[in-house]
Amino acid sequence: MKNKTEIEAAVLRRLLKHLDDNKSVQNIDLMNLAGFCRNCLSKWYMAEAEKQGVNIDYDEAREYVYGEPYDDWKVKYQPKATAEQLAAFDAKFDSKK
Repeated sequence: MKNKTEIEAAVLRRLLKHLDDNKSVQNIDLMNLAGFCRNCLSKWYMAEAEKQGVNIDYDEAREYVYGEPYDDWKVKYQPKATAEQLAAFDAKFDSKK
């Protein structure tokens, strides 16, 4: 397919914008529903950069995904997970061990 890489890049940028526009969607909710979150995207970004010979550390990758340093984003937008969220996470991921 012509322009496949450009299309894929545009889709990633659109996904990141969508997540940025919907900061109320918490990482734990993403994990519980879809099995991945913003931190997963950061790790995938870092791993793919490494495959291309580009050295990006985890903090740099998270800043790319979150649009700002993770610690700043976390203070502004990430409330403490509820007991229900944690229970759903444990039920989903403890069973995979």
